Amino acid sequence: MKLDDDIHNYYEHLVLEHIAELKLPLANDDDYIADLCCLALNQLPPRYIRYEVDMSFYLAQSERQQMEMNTQNAVNKAIRFLDKKTRK
Repeated sequence: MKLDDDIHNYYEHLVLEHIAELKLPLANDDDYIADLCCLALNQLPPRYIRYEVDMSFYLAQSERQQMEMNTQNAVNKAIRFLDKKTRK
C-alpha cells in the first residue's frame, strides 16, 4: 500500500472545488493557487479518507454543509491574506 495514493484529506477536494467555482485559476498563476491551497488547508482540520464514496455515503447533510462553509471561509481568508501580501 502506498499511503500517498490510497489516503487523502477530503478537504483537499473541497478547497480545489471552491477555488474552481471562484474561477481563480483563470486569473492567477500556479504559484498563487498552490499558496492559496496551502493557506486554506492549514486552517481546516484534516479529514482523511480512502474513497470519495465513503464521504458521500456516511456524511450527514448538515456536516457536509458545515464542511463546505468552513472551506469557503478558509479560502476567503487565504485570498485576503495573499492579496494583502501582494499589495505591499
